[in-house]
Amino acid sequence: MLGIGKEAVIFLYAGLSGVVIFFGYGVLRLLRNLIRHNIIVINLEDFFYWVAVSVYLFAQMYKTTYGSIRWFFILGVVCGIVLANFMLSLAKKIYKKIMKRLEKNKKSR
Repeated sequence: MLGIGKEAVIFLYAGLSGVVIFFGYGVLRLLRNLIRHNIIVINLEDFFYWVAVSVYLFAQMYKTTYGSIRWFFILGVVCGIVLANFMLSLAKKIYKKIMKRLEKNKKSR
């Protein structure tokens, strides 16, 4: 049985794994916006992305929990994804506010 300290460390590693997964899919979406793809190619990209995510998460689980599925690992991955999404949306809002203020200052000069 794992101690609470070990579980907390595993939870943090799982959260980081969730962040990696989130930003990995963000890169894939960015590439799709830069280069238009056929729907078949998009489906293949998604398939290979999820296969890669599965292998990555299995490797992370194997390293941290010795291959056993723990609820706090799954919760950590989900929390990491949610946190990364929240931070990205917050950064977008701050960027938009800064750009509005810069445009406002530029017009007033």
